[in-house]
Order: sequence, then structure tokens, then C-alpha cells
Amino acid sequence: MEMILISCFRLVKSDVSTSNCLEMTGRRPQATSTSVTVFRNCMLLRNHEIRREDLWVRDGIIIDPEPLFFDEQVGWNQEIDCGGVLIAPGLIDLQINGGFGVDFSYAINDQASAQESLVKVAKGILAHGVTSFCPTIVTSSQDKYHAILPWITPTPGSAETGAEILGAHVEGPFIAVAKKGAHTEEYIRDLSGGSEAVEAMYGSLNNVRIITLAPEHDPTGQVVRELCAKGISVSMGHSSANLTHGETAALNGATLITHLFNAMSAFHHRDPGLLGLLTSKMLHDKSVYYGIIADGIHTHPAALRMAYRTNFPAMCLVTDAICAMGLEDGTYHLGPQSITVEGQRAVITGTDTLCGAIATLFRAVQKLIKGARCSIVEALEAASLHPAEALGIQRKKGSLDFGCDADFIMINVDEMDLLSTWIGGKRVYKKPEG
Repeated sequence: MEMILISCFRLVKSDVSTSNCLEMTGRRPQATSTSVTVFRNCMLLRNHEIRREDLWVRDGIIIDPEPLFFDEQVGWNQEIDCGGVLIAPGLIDLQINGGFGVDFSYAINDQASAQESLVKVAKGILAHGVTSFCPTIVTSSQDKYHAILPWITPTPGSAETGAEILGAHVEGPFIAVAKKGAHTEEYIRDLSGGSEAVEAMYGSLNNVRIITLAPEHDPTGQVVRELCAKGISVSMGHSSANLTHGETAALNGATLITHLFNAMSAFHHRDPGLLGLLTSKMLHDKSVYYGIIADGIHTHPAALRMAYRTNFPAMCLVTDAICAMGLEDGTYHLGPQSITVEGQRAVITGTDTLCGAIATLFRAVQKLIKGARCSIVEALEAASLHPAEALGIQRKKGSLDFGCDADFIMINVDEMDLLSTWIGGKRVYKKPEG
């Protein structure tokens, strides 16, 4: 096993083993009144490395154990032997339209349907390592947005509610008709009405975390700037934008590109379009992250390698999953449209137009390792740390740093197999025996 681990990633040993704290103090600390759990006999993905180190969790937060012993002089309440597994941050899906028979754009009409639909998906994705996500609504009518968005409220994760809801991702309707993909053309709008048109379309923006729009509709960047000032992450996608459009949006606050390579102008050597943002010098040290669908269908392995080698630190794995994720072949709905699933492909019924993916996020991690020929560490960070950075929540999510939420997964590295999922230091999913 040791040889396999070293071949997959750099294995380091912690300078100070927290397991020795008891010996260092020379006494057994008193039990604490708060909940402290220590996970032993494990490896941690921390600071871009795999470390042989214990993980300490207090009241749902990852902590540094040294002050616990030396300052507070208290111990732990629970000790868990992890059996040598790898503990990695919980995965974060920034773009997921539904799954397990649920389409967020189609199933949510009121509080009751929202509760049923969101919990079903939020609990279902726990089995695939996802601890936080942004339910995504495709291009729809104004009435539909007003009916759906009030019910996608940010919600902490738990065994009862599933993965944490970070807020809604609204993909459209301010996109390019020429790059609409599976979106319904009759609902597509431009931004001639400015930010007022955006608010009128969606209603309240309180629950909106990400908006995907075509930056060519906002040539001055004013709408992007005003949305970012409200704490909303703007993503560029479903777009015919040239590089200048993309740079203008990025300089005014846009921080994401929606599913790179898909539903955007193809690379051209005289104007690389949004793809050029991966290497643009106009942005100086500003990061523009990009979602990418590593399902083997939407993005060829060679394209994965191109993105990985060009700008890996900005890569965010997303599923773009539809209601058929987790289901068998058949006919389903994506918003108002009928879709057909055959094997690993989902298309608008009667066409060859792709309309979202059905692979899970943990499957995307496995595909990225194989397709991009990257390390396990890199693939896991592309689905955890980078999405957290894209939303500016990296001090709470996406890593095992002290002070972060104790949202993590346990993995059998030899087989790259997900064993369990934890939220707030509590197990919310365990792989069935056998």
C-alpha cells in the first residue's frame, strides 16, 4: 500500500504528531463539556499534501488540538479509529440541475414541493461525497423564477436535510440565443433593461448565489459590477462573447466561467473568446475560475488535459447533473423539455443536443485523474477547495484547515472508493457493506 500511495501523491509526515499531545503534557486532560472528537489512524489532505495526522473536531469545526491540551487542559469525548483511510474535504457542486428523478426547474412550485425536491437530492448526493451544493435553475419564465427562488434558501447540512444548500445558481435567461444549448429560446432575454431587468426577472435576489449570463449583453460591465456588489457571484456562460467582453466582465467582478468549452464560442487564434481568460494578462493577479464537466461526454480527455495544464488552480469540477443522475435509461424532463437518457448521454428528445450530465461529482474526480493524468490531491481539490475559493468561502469550506467546517469524506485510496461522508463531524452516509 505504501508504494501505491507514494506513486499517487506526495506523502508527508506531520512535524508534530497530535497523537503525542498526551505524552507531551505528562497527564491525562479532563474531559471537555463541549463535543470533541479525534479521528486517528488516518491520512489528511491538508495544505495540498497528504499528511499522516489526526483530525480533531470540536462542535462541528476542525480545530488545532494543541491549545486544547496546553491552554484549556481538556481532552476529547470520542476517539475514532479510521483504519488508515484518506480524509479529504467534502465536495462542493456549483452547478447541479437536479438528480434522482428531481428537476429543480420543473418540480419546485411551492414550499412543500421545494422541501421534498431539495431534500431528496441533497440526501442523494451524500453517497457521492457532496457536502455542499448550489441548486441550479435553467432558463425559465419570470413567473417560474418568482415561484421557485424564494424556496431555495441556504440551509445547513445534516443527516436529516442532506448536503448544505449554499444558495441558488440561476443559469439564464440572460444568455446568447446562438449558444442556448438545451435552454428554451422563448424565455431568453438580453440585458437592455440593466440590473433592474435582472431583479424584475428573478424577484428577490436574497437566495441567489450565482448568476450565469452572457457578458456580451453587458458590454460596459455595469450589470456585473452591481450584481457583485450585492454579494452574487457572476459566471460567464452560454455566450458568444469575445475575449474583450470576458475581460470587461472579469475586471468588473465576474469570477466564474460556466462549463468551460460547452455552450461558448470555440477557440480561435485571433480571438480566443472566453477560453482566453485562462491566460489573459489583462486580469493581472485576478482569478477567474471555471466549471468543467469531466464526464467523458461533455469534455474530451484531451480538452481536460488542456485546461488542467493551462490553469489548474482555477479548475472547478461540476456535474451539471440533471434529474436522470442516479436513474436508469429513459425519458425525463429538464425544465419544460423532454430529455432522453441512453448510457452516459442525455439529449433533448429527438435530437443530438446534450442537455446536462448524469455523472456524479465523485465520478468526475475519478474521470479527471484518468483523463487529465493529474494527482489524487489535485482532482479532489478541483471538487472542493477551488469551488470554495470561487465563492469566497474557503475559510469555512473546501479544506481541512483549522477553523473550517468539519465537512469531509473518507476514501479507500487503493481503489479510489468513497467509504463515507461527514458533515459537521457527524457521519451522514456510509457505504453499504459488500
